[in-house]
Amino acid sequence: MGPAIGDILPLAIGVAISPVPIIAIVLMLATPRARTTGSAFALGWVAGLAIVSALVLAVESGGASDDSGEPATWASMLKLAIGALFVLLALKQWQGRPKPGEEAALPKWMQTIDTFGAGKSLGLGALLSGLNPKNLGLTLGAALAVAQAGLSTGEEIGTMAVFVALGSATILGPLVLYLALGVRARKMLDGLKTWMGVHNTAIMTVLFLVLGLKLVGDAIAGLTV
Repeated sequence: MGPAIGDILPLAIGVAISPVPIIAIVLMLATPRARTTGSAFALGWVAGLAIVSALVLAVESGGASDDSGEPATWASMLKLAIGALFVLLALKQWQGRPKPGEEAALPKWMQTIDTFGAGKSLGLGALLSGLNPKNLGLTLGAALAVAQAGLSTGEEIGTMAVFVALGSATILGPLVLYLALGVRARKMLDGLKTWMGVHNTAIMTVLFLVLGLKLVGDAIAGLTV
């Protein structure tokens, strides 16, 4: 189980480094209904990521390795495709970076986030975690790594639970900080929000490139065994 956790660790960190969702929860924690909407958003994020992880693992478990225990060709090819896509996304992010002195554009729905209730916040959290293309790719990669590790069903579930927990750390962190410190946490959270907004493109470019190259490397290793 330990080696499997090591394999999924960078992928879980990739899920956790999600500037737009982090900015979203920080904005929610600055509204009058911060405790309600922030908690609902975090719950939705964890639930969305957990559901997708469970579904993907259920589909891939048992078929990601061949009879000799080596990675199945289709699993390695899928990793290669996801890795190549991430590298292309890194190039796209870099090409679309803001010009010097220009602010990075953020989603327009963020301007109305102070009107969100618990239900809308819950749905947004689930949408940004479970149906985010980046997270879907990383979850597929993590589930493939777990399915190929030769673990028992309980160990597979435990390893993916670690993936979900690590992938949710940057969303749960601001909420815990706010619940512990209240309005005193807002200055720190505002600084985080500003930094994420300014460096969003650079963060995503490096993230896609590093994770893409890792998946491509893993795929090549599996194909050449």
